[in-house]
Amino acid sequence: MQQNHGHDKRHSATAPPRKPGGVFYRLAGKLFLSLLIAAAGGVSVYYVGDGLLRSLGEKPEPKRVVEAPIKDAEWQAMVSSLGKISRAYKGRVGIYIKDIETGKTWSYNADRLFPSASLVKVPIMAAVFEKIQTGSMTLDTQIKLTRQKRVGGSGSLKWVRDGTSLSVMEIIYKMITESDNTATRMLIDSVGMPYLSESFRKMGLEHTNITPEGMSLTSGRVVRENYTTASEMAYLMEQVYEGKLVSRESSEFMLDVLKHNKSRSRLRRGLPLGWEIGHKTGLLRKACHDVGIVFSPRGDYVIAVLTSEVPNYSSAKNFITRVAKLTFRYYKIDSEFAGRPEGRSSG
Repeated sequence: MQQNHGHDKRHSATAPPRKPGGVFYRLAGKLFLSLLIAAAGGVSVYYVGDGLLRSLGEKPEPKRVVEAPIKDAEWQAMVSSLGKISRAYKGRVGIYIKDIETGKTWSYNADRLFPSASLVKVPIMAAVFEKIQTGSMTLDTQIKLTRQKRVGGSGSLKWVRDGTSLSVMEIIYKMITESDNTATRMLIDSVGMPYLSESFRKMGLEHTNITPEGMSLTSGRVVRENYTTASEMAYLMEQVYEGKLVSRESSEFMLDVLKHNKSRSRLRRGLPLGWEIGHKTGLLRKACHDVGIVFSPRGDYVIAVLTSEVPNYSSAKNFITRVAKLTFRYYKIDSEFAGRPEGRSSG
């Protein structure tokens, strides 16, 4: 089993991107808000759009000072426990965790290939933003929903009337927050598989791929699967956090969308109310994943938990939740933590 307790030399711990106040994103926020209201007509959607508008329109914030970053002894105790539950799980496991403040990393089979399932939607989103960056597409570009683009499974767009036009911005939002498969098909058809494959390579993804067969929702094996690794998904999340994926503005927008993921299981379930997380889940062909960025009182951290060949999806979701709960024990600040002697851990 591959484990790594050292520091990641590839990724530096730089300041997190905060809230750029550029004209482009103020306009984008207003457009996003109006589109969401028009498309859904619901009060709840208004508040989501309004929150994104406020966050995108604010001025940059200084880097947050972490007063009590995780200590070496605590980190070692945490990753030791993570290694034990990973080895005991009755399925394949890949984990990558990085503390942004200290640069500490831990990995377990982080370079092993796993069917990516809906995790592939994260690099698809980034590739679409690359199109926008070059000017060949805009957030306002309209794509028409046709019967051929309609896909089952997750998401609400499969119920939308044929011929409805949706903006790229709204399609991205649904692809990530609802893991909408119809939205994903619409974007893939618009930019093309060859472009996506090339874009993945330009992002520095050596193992994460995309194929027509891999996008199939069949529960059985496919001829050419979509694959990824825990380390590459964590790398993407860190690039978003640092404002380096496509551009700072694009990264900030992607992070805000990831924060509105509607899933309440897996990583989200293992964290307390009030903790913010931007993440993406995946579930298909006996693979169950969750990757994201956790914003904790003791510093922000990137976490990617991938599983495959699982006994059942319920056990895999519960395992990912256990991983999140373990990290929470060490990243929380409470009276017990405040009273512990230097270097000691209750974990």
